[in-house]
Amino acid sequence: MSATAAPAAAPTESASAVLNVPAAAPAEAAAHYAARLAFEADVSDVHADLESGAPGIVVVDTRGEAAWEQGRIPGALHIPTARIAELAPQLVDPSLTVVTYCWGPGCNGATRGALAFARLGYRVKEMLGGFEYWAREGFAYETAAGTDQRPVDDLTAPRSGITCAC
Repeated sequence: MSATAAPAAAPTESASAVLNVPAAAPAEAAAHYAARLAFEADVSDVHADLESGAPGIVVVDTRGEAAWEQGRIPGALHIPTARIAELAPQLVDPSLTVVTYCWGPGCNGATRGALAFARLGYRVKEMLGGFEYWAREGFAYETAAGTDQRPVDDLTAPRSGITCAC
């Protein structure tokens, strides 16, 4: 036997960029994704609930007045983030789950609005994609001039206008 031990093998990087950081254990992954779904809703699901009249939610646009006038989700309440603490107790039934939205994925206004509602004791979810994805998925929206609708952007939803069924 040799008097010296062989050096330990140097750690090697994974050949996979994806697996360079190993995936979480299944139970941890399930907890993570369940938690995300407790905090988020997508545009298609919000649209489906509003269209069907499903009870239990109220949609709140957290943008300023100019953005509201440019376009908004039909039936949404307009409560700019800075006024949530003042107006929510008068306008929003605390038994409902609030769904906040702002411009789109590049904006964290819906997140700040959701935080403001949560701090007031409301159950809340953020609508991923915001008004941008509402319009890009071809859903009708209201403007100061009336109702408008854009063609479906097939990078965000099937051209047929049906849900992705995911």
